[in-house]
Amino acid sequence: MTTYDLVLARGRVIDPETGLDAVRDVGVNGGVIQAVSDQPLDGLTSVDATGLVVSPGFIDLHSHSMDVAGHRLQALDGVTTVLELEAGAYPVAAAYRRAEIEGRPLNYGFATSWAVARMAVLLGLDTSGDLRNDFLANIGREEWQRAAPRNVVDRIVGMLERDLGDGALGIGILVGYAPHIDPAEYLSVAALAARVGLPTYTHARELVEMDPTTPVDGAEEIVRAAASTGAHMHYCHVNSTSIRHVDRVLGLVEKVRAEGSRVTTEAYPYGAGMTGVGAAFLAPELLHRRGLTPHSIGLLGAEGRIPDADTLRRVRESEPGSAAFVHLLDEDDPSQFDYIQRALTFTDAAVATDAVPLLWRSGAPDPFSWPLGPDAVTHPRTAGTYGRTLRRLVRQNGVLSLPEAVRRCTLVPADVVGSGVPAMRRKGRVQVGCDADLTVFDPETVSDRATYTETVRHSSGFVHVLVGGQFVVRDECLLPTALPGRAVRA
Repeated sequence: MTTYDLVLARGRVIDPETGLDAVRDVGVNGGVIQAVSDQPLDGLTSVDATGLVVSPGFIDLHSHSMDVAGHRLQALDGVTTVLELEAGAYPVAAAYRRAEIEGRPLNYGFATSWAVARMAVLLGLDTSGDLRNDFLANIGREEWQRAAPRNVVDRIVGMLERDLGDGALGIGILVGYAPHIDPAEYLSVAALAARVGLPTYTHARELVEMDPTTPVDGAEEIVRAAASTGAHMHYCHVNSTSIRHVDRVLGLVEKVRAEGSRVTTEAYPYGAGMTGVGAAFLAPELLHRRGLTPHSIGLLGAEGRIPDADTLRRVRESEPGSAAFVHLLDEDDPSQFDYIQRALTFTDAAVATDAVPLLWRSGAPDPFSWPLGPDAVTHPRTAGTYGRTLRRLVRQNGVLSLPEAVRRCTLVPADVVGSGVPAMRRKGRVQVGCDADLTVFDPETVSDRATYTETVRHSSGFVHVLVGGQFVVRDECLLPTALPGRAVRA
């Protein structure tokens, strides 16, 4: 009889690809699932999972929290793979190299960044592959947001193409932060993605309802690019860019899918977004387009919200990269949460966090220490997106079955990335030969705990989290020395 390195015994195994939902033993050797058996298995280490769900590890398509501290917080929310795809990194080789040298608890990967490549050209930026140093520090500078001549666009596209050759998982396009560029540039980037067979990941520009002067409606731009170039276009955080217009946006996506185009979506279960306060769409004179006021905005780590337009202007000028909450919808109001819920329950929508980098009020970050100190702050979605999805959408509201919720946290994101990335075909599944990235949780108690005032309270009910067969979380406790994460490259 075979003896496995590790056996997860008698758990409720959910494999979203085959539809398996039954009590099984899972045997792991060398970081790979070697058996999924209805009979008991022998293991050098055996963990009783009776009464618990054993699922594929959750895959986050949209995390900006890519350091060790961010990984640890997300591990306690059931995540085993974190991908920086919307903003991306440029050059990706530097981002991968930094993560490999430092080590990571979770698997990681990067798209190349259209926005940072554009900054490199138009601002003369010396790029480092780090989101804070590159994008956020320069988010409010108008020079990079302007339309560019054809030869400049060709140069940017060439830079992105070289980065794709270095293993980038696709192209992140933050067009919403440069909303008046020529739509032809967006199509050029989408055409590049189509040529190499990798997705784009877009933060949409303004919807026409929010800005009648927009060069093209943000949702129309994404679906047209899919139809005209053949590229796989992924629509990032459709909830926070669509807000109350989500039904129109999802209707467009549904229409082009029926016509044969590939457009995928994601959403997160919170009513507040977060971005650099210098973002173009947070200019005081533009807030009314989203039904907002300066008081809808609060700086991360600061007390209270911004009181008036003059204060907002001063903050945008003096510290444009500072992270700010943008309260778009009241998630405690069922009628408003319903907009978010419709985005999350849309056909084949992935759950993705839009996790933000952790900040420290003291200004002295220590991403390697654990537990996190009391001055660490972030958006609660960094710590609680998956716990909240299981609590609200499955247990409380009943709009998703547990197997379907697991699918949207695992197989769906794996398949979004997977067409051009063979490594992703071994993730998001509990099958023989797949990576032993596994999340074990209590379906009756799993929950988010982070709030807008206590932002780094980790989720509860995620009992064990394994990456490559190694425990990162065991008995709901993080193992600080565990750094089994590996790079995911195209």
